[in-house]
Amino acid sequence: MRSISGKDFARLLEKHGWSLLRVNGSHHIYGRAGVDVRISVPIHGKEALKIGLLRHFLKVAGLKESDL
Repeated sequence: MRSISGKDFARLLEKHGWSLLRVNGSHHIYGRAGVDVRISVPIHGKEALKIGLLRHFLKVAGLKESDL
């Protein structure tokens, strides 16, 4: 699995129907209508997300590795 930055993952979430609810420091909180889960994406410039965190985000968001 290739890693992507938090900024790129945030764009991916928005492309798949997630919307930005609020920003708390360097963390952007995303939500989706009809889903009780919130995703807090750390945006630290172009720093890549760690693989385990990225896998967790994909699972929670209902996305596949091929969506990257």
